[in-house]
Amino acid sequence: MSNQAFFTEPGTLAAAAPGDLLSLEGPEGHHAVSVKRVRAGEHIDLLDGSGRRAVCTVDSTTKAALVARVDGLLDEPRHGVRVTLVQALAKGDRDLQAVESAVELGVDAIRPWAAERCVVKWAPERAAKARAKWSSTIRAAVKQSRRTVEPELFELAGTAALAQEIAAGAAREVPSLTLILHEASDAPLAAVLGSWLADHPALAGGAAAAVPLGRVELLVGPEGGISDAEIGKLTAAGARVAQVGTHVLRSSTAGPAALVLVRHLLNQLEAPASA
Repeated sequence: MSNQAFFTEPGTLAAAAPGDLLSLEGPEGHHAVSVKRVRAGEHIDLLDGSGRRAVCTVDSTTKAALVARVDGLLDEPRHGVRVTLVQALAKGDRDLQAVESAVELGVDAIRPWAAERCVVKWAPERAAKARAKWSSTIRAAVKQSRRTVEPELFELAGTAALAQEIAAGAAREVPSLTLILHEASDAPLAAVLGSWLADHPALAGGAAAAVPLGRVELLVGPEGGISDAEIGKLTAAGARVAQVGTHVLRSSTAGPAALVLVRHLLNQLEAPASA
């Protein structure tokens, strides 16, 4: 069974070395000792979201903190093609369900989307609190899945801003593909992605890279769907519409389902090959 994982402050592991003693305090230390009942002598992993894992043995504990000795450090390579989930806000926390599953399934970044038909709105006075909830969901999913890299959470965007970003991405040197997941499309996602990979064959090997070699975005609409006007704006900017299977999927399901398929076609479900 894998070790329980806990987050340290960003950058904590950059200069860590075997034999070092690291302290875990604050809410995370309290969670480890008081909730998870971690005790001296147990093996745990410490993460700082950077891709580095410190495999540790707990040296001592207090009521709300622990000290762990570093046994070893692992730097996990990242895949060259970064995959982003653009998830429309949805009621009943279905958007957060999608975010949680996507993080566990290996997504690299997440952007909340204020689509036209969203029932849920992030009012200015509540936006910070709502975004914090998404951030907390991401962090919890990272810990649960024992990931070393915490996916980036971008700012909330409307459709116009997304269209501008898609158009700008098309002008970059890094190959980019934005897929609008929509049941009305007659183009299977695998076929659209396969066509793109045929134009960029080097991206299909699952190679590791310190910087992105390519980018794929998956756009998922709200409960009421994506409007024709929005599809028009987004496709005019360079996005492509694709279908995930033959059934109509909920907003909470479409993104994770597409993510698994995309990562499979990119050969990302195994450890990344050396670049």
